[in-house]
Parts: sequence; C-alpha cells; structure tokens
Amino acid sequence: MPAEAESQERHRRVAVVGAGITGLAAAFRMTRRHGDVQIEIFDTSSRAGGTIRTEHRDGFLIEHGADAFITSKPGGLELCQDLGISDQLIGTDDQHRRSLVVYRGRPVPIPEGFMLMAPAKPMAILKSPILSLSGKLRLLSEVVRPRKDTDEDESLASFVRRRFGTETFERLVQPLVGGIYTADPEKLSLKATLPRFPAMEREHGSVIRAALKASGPAEKRERPAESGARYGLFVTHAKGLSALIESIVSTLESSGRVQLHLGATVDCIEPSAKVSGRWQIRAGSDDETSFHGVILAAPSWVAATLLGSVDSQVAAELKAIEYASTVVVASTHRLSDFRHPLDAFGLVVPSVENRKILAVSFSSRKFAGRAPHGSVLLRTFVGGATQPELLRMSDDNILKTVVDELGDLLGMTESPLFASVWRHEQAMPQYHVGHLDRIDRIVQRMSIHHGLELAGNAYTGIGVPDCISSGYAAADRLAESGAF
Repeated sequence: MPAEAESQERHRRVAVVGAGITGLAAAFRMTRRHGDVQIEIFDTSSRAGGTIRTEHRDGFLIEHGADAFITSKPGGLELCQDLGISDQLIGTDDQHRRSLVVYRGRPVPIPEGFMLMAPAKPMAILKSPILSLSGKLRLLSEVVRPRKDTDEDESLASFVRRRFGTETFERLVQPLVGGIYTADPEKLSLKATLPRFPAMEREHGSVIRAALKASGPAEKRERPAESGARYGLFVTHAKGLSALIESIVSTLESSGRVQLHLGATVDCIEPSAKVSGRWQIRAGSDDETSFHGVILAAPSWVAATLLGSVDSQVAAELKAIEYASTVVVASTHRLSDFRHPLDAFGLVVPSVENRKILAVSFSSRKFAGRAPHGSVLLRTFVGGATQPELLRMSDDNILKTVVDELGDLLGMTESPLFASVWRHEQAMPQYHVGHLDRIDRIVQRMSIHHGLELAGNAYTGIGVPDCISSGYAAADRLAESGAF
C-alpha cells in the first residue's frame, strides 16, 4: 500500500467547509457520536460563527445576526443540551409580548392571537382598525372557503389572497412574513417555509378552524396575550448567541481532534487522483490534502462553484437558489427619547406603506440584559428581496434613513447614543415556489457522490435550529455511508 494511502487508513479524516453554526454543529456531532475521526474546518472569515455575532458595548448586548432561536424545532435545544449549557438560556419577557404594524403611518397593535396568518381570536380581528369592514368580513369568511383540491406548491401571496383576501395579505401577513424571510411573497414557497398552514387547510378545511381548535379553553386561560410571531417559543443565550459559538469552538478545540482554519478559502474540491474514494481539497496556496469525507456547509452559491467540476447538474441546481441581502442597523437610545412607549417586541412595515425599512426589533424589550435601565436597543432591517436598491446606499445614508424612519414612526426626538451598520450580503436563501422539488433533485444527485455532503440554510430551513439539524444530519449521513 502506498505511504499516503496507509496513513489515510490509520487516520480517518473529514473536511468541513464553512465555520458558521452549520459547519460547527456538523463537526461537533462527529466528535461526539462518530468515532475517532480527525476533522479540519475551513472558512474564509477570520472568525467562526458566520452571521452570528454579539457585540458588548457600554452595557448594551447587540446581536448583528440572529438574536434567538425557536424551541419548536429541536436543533437549538439539542445542541445546547449536548454542550451542557441549557441552563444559560433565557426566554422572552412576558411584559411586552406583542407586535406592532404600521398602518397609515402609525404603529398599531397586531390583533391579539394573530400568529403570522392564523387568527385564533376572531373578535380581536373585528376590533382592530387595521382592516376595513369588508377586509374583516373577507378574512373571517375563510372558514367557508373551499379547500384547494391539489397538493401543488403555491406562493405565500397566492395562498393568503385565496384564503383571506388581498387586504389581509397586504396589511398583516406580508409584513409579518417579510420580516422573517426578507423575501418576495409573490415567489416564496409556502410548502418550503410555512408548511403548517397548507396542512391546516388540508386537514381542517380552514386555517381559522384549525387555529381555534389548537387554542382550546385551557390554553387560552394559561397563555399570555401575544400577537405577530410565536414569541413564547423563542429563547436565546443570556450572554448572546456568540456565547453559543464560543462554547462549540472551545469544545471542538479541547477534543484534540479538530483543526480550525480561519482565513482559509477553499479553492478546489475534487476526487483524489492518488487514493480511490478520497476527496482532495486545496485551500489557498496550501498543498492539496486528502479526506475520507467532505461536508460543504457553505452558502449554496459557494458550493455550486466548488462542485462545478464534480457534478455540473448539482452545481446548476445549487446556483439556481437565489439569495437576498439585508442590512441590520443596531441603535441604542434613552427610552425617554421616544414619544412612543415601545411597549411591544417590534414593528413590521407593510410594503404598501412605501417606507424604507422592513421591520424594527425592540431587542431590549424581548430579552433581559440587552440594555441598561432607562435605555433601549433597537435593530432595524433594511433591504431584502423587495428593496435591494437600498443596499446600494452608503452606510451613512442607510443610518440617516433609519434615523428618519424611527423619528417619523416612533417619535424619536434625539439621535442614537451610538449606532452600527452591518451588511449581510447574499446571506438569506430564497425558498421560491418549487424549492422542495429542487432539493429532492439535489439530494438524489448527491447520493452518487460517496463521502460528499451538503448542509446549511439553503436547503430545508433558514433558522438557527434548522442549520444545526442540517449539520447534525450531514455528519450522520457521512458516518452511515462508511466514509469514516
């Protein structure tokens, strides 16, 4: 046996491309469950964590990417349990657990019990000023609308207009969902993003009937009033999500089985010409290195480039997944500098209002320990798939735009104590209609490439728990394939 092949047999080696939460979770899973494997993680950035980044400044805890994760999906909690840090998680504050929506230039509470598009409290809809009388009647008539007789995918916009009417779509659902996915709802696949709603229609004949059944009398008595998103299901790390990243990295490094290569761009992945069944990776000017398995935990457009010479069909499918960019402006203030009491978790902005922001998260109202007493931390979102032209503005102009919008919508009377502008370029994959069919084709085609796996937010979910589960699943598939 050649010397290289003999060395490879003694040391089973896996490469992970991408040191975001997905890649780190994949590496962690391998160290915990899949034997004596040596792992090398490569990332172009000088830091691990991808878009997750926490800044501590002047008593404020500022998240520049994700600020929490949902507990109804298992990935986030499972990783925290595996790391032994579950006791460091905190939930949302009950006091202001509701959302606001801009209506005719002013913030108005989203009707109590209205969760994305599931109105569990019809009377709250009738009392709200957000919809006209005809809009309210059209929404409530959803209970008698015929269910769709096919299982074909459709856009979010199509579904909501069909079930609830145009006014509900424009005034409530579009801003709520747009604030989560930064997507164009005319293209957004409902089955890929919010499958529970077509399931409600299919199983109960009506989303409203399904929502009413789910919120039975006992639950109504126990659950505090809330609106917008299911905020009661969200948690975060008390010290910010970067603490989760730091915990993973520390655990990986202490294992003695993981090397983290930061500032290392992978230029090439191809089958080994020297050892059958191995993959060669070249990062920068380094010599090519042979691995038993590779997990591509990079954005799909990066994976498409790397796999171009391996499988042109997979590369084309990956390249067809579109991405949106967004800007997060974090600003800190004295609470007394606002005429509005900021008595909610955030504000979403319908496209029909023609504003230059997508949403504002009142971060220090959601979670404790984010701002000193008497102060408030806001995160304002700009751009997305529907307003990409705003990202061409300079940081100074974006900040001025946000300050103007906060003054107009929330009555901000003084400039922020300090503010920062964070750009997330090509960071949010767009799950357009037909996305699940594309993923099926990618999975089928990837099955012929032994020892090569894909993971990340471009495939089966965009949230932190989805990314973690994707990394875990890729590690498990690689182990089950016999690659190590």
